[in-house]
Amino acid sequence: MQLAAAGHEVIAVDSSESRLGRLRENLQRTNLAAELVRADALQWDPRRTFDAILLDAPCSATGTFRRHPEVLYRARPAVIADNAGLQTRLLDRASRWVKPGGALVYSVCSLEPQEGEQVIDRFLAEHAEFALERPTGLPEFVGPAECGWIRILPGLLEAEGGLDGFFMARLVRTA
Repeated sequence: MQLAAAGHEVIAVDSSESRLGRLRENLQRTNLAAELVRADALQWDPRRTFDAILLDAPCSATGTFRRHPEVLYRARPAVIADNAGLQTRLLDRASRWVKPGGALVYSVCSLEPQEGEQVIDRFLAEHAEFALERPTGLPEFVGPAECGWIRILPGLLEAEGGLDGFFMARLVRTA
């Protein structure tokens, strides 16, 4: 929604019809436009490359425990490992669609290093054509790690209602 509101051409790919339905309703309500594609991103073939891709990958959602405490009961080691495997495959697949000089932003609402830092470390070790880029223009309360990724913890801005936990990394295709 924010990308469409900023005037970007948006193609939203999701395997869930219900999530696409909510997005469709929100786009209509706000008078914004995006192309919606129901597909498994591991199978989808856009037949083109993009300047930027936002991969909001499926995850354990442990970063949402403040609002959904039950996620902590579902986030078993095997579930986290399965998610990390899927995230790795999705990141690898999406990387093929990024133009040279383009950006691939990886995001999960997980607090688990296996779904955040370790996925990015593995990706960078296998994809020399990408580099982690330190983001700029962030709010004061968001401090990127020295290497450039961002970890937001629940409890930040608690007086304003709090935030969910997230991990984000901006990867730029250098070749």
